[in-house]
Amino acid sequence: MSSPLADWLREGAARLSTVSDTPRLDAELIAAYALGLSRADMLLRLRDLAVPDEAEALLERRLAHEPVAHLTGTRDFWTLTLKVTPDVLIPRPDSETLIEAAIDHFRDRPPPRRILDLGTGSGALLLAALDVWPGATGVGVDISPAALAVARENAVVCGMAGRAEFRLGDWCGGLDGEGFDLVLSNPPYIKKSASLDAQVLREPEMALFGGTDGLDAYRVLARQLPGFNDSLLLAVIEIGWDQRETAAALFAEAGFTVGIRCDLAGHPRCLVLRSPEKSV
Repeated sequence: MSSPLADWLREGAARLSTVSDTPRLDAELIAAYALGLSRADMLLRLRDLAVPDEAEALLERRLAHEPVAHLTGTRDFWTLTLKVTPDVLIPRPDSETLIEAAIDHFRDRPPPRRILDLGTGSGALLLAALDVWPGATGVGVDISPAALAVARENAVVCGMAGRAEFRLGDWCGGLDGEGFDLVLSNPPYIKKSASLDAQVLREPEMALFGGTDGLDAYRVLARQLPGFNDSLLLAVIEIGWDQRETAAALFAEAGFTVGIRCDLAGHPRCLVLRSPEKSV
């Protein structure tokens, strides 16, 4: 005989199937959060647990298209559990492709010492990179003070506050003369006219939309990156699945050699940029 919680999870998943591509996972994350348990612990104890009082209210919020990360206040990214609020873009597994691309580049090279994350949001990319390379330090830049507050809190929780600095700024502005071996960025790249899922629209507009053609941020970065940093070895920049040619062309014209890294679904996910004169 199934437990009340098991029944609730099954029924909740059925209800969520109209608004989510992962209804069972959503129901489990909601219930685990309401219970104050990890999802793994909850599933191990499923037969002994009752339905938490808060679960139904959280389920109703999810049915109204509120993202699970906003309900629980956290999102796992790489090896980290990060705080998430409506002030930051929710970190997505596809963005881990940028970290994987950087790891592959530096696998047989000296590790990066200084890392820059442009449009840092929650700090996900910078903190994941600092987790990979414990001898490195880095800077995260964002135009949103509210996002920077979230990133600083995540650095503290992840034990990296002494290695990660977060600054208010607009892309590379104000960074002249500072040396970075690795630049990471997940800029806004969605076309202004794009039709988005209702839950995506709960995230900050400035982190989503990249102008009429989605390329505004790439144009800025293609102008700023080539000359601001003599020590730059690698820049890895996220793109939309249909921007492989258009975004790559902007950086090729700026003098970068451009590689493409695909995500696990086989979609082009990031540009891997190296200055032609860099041999490492």
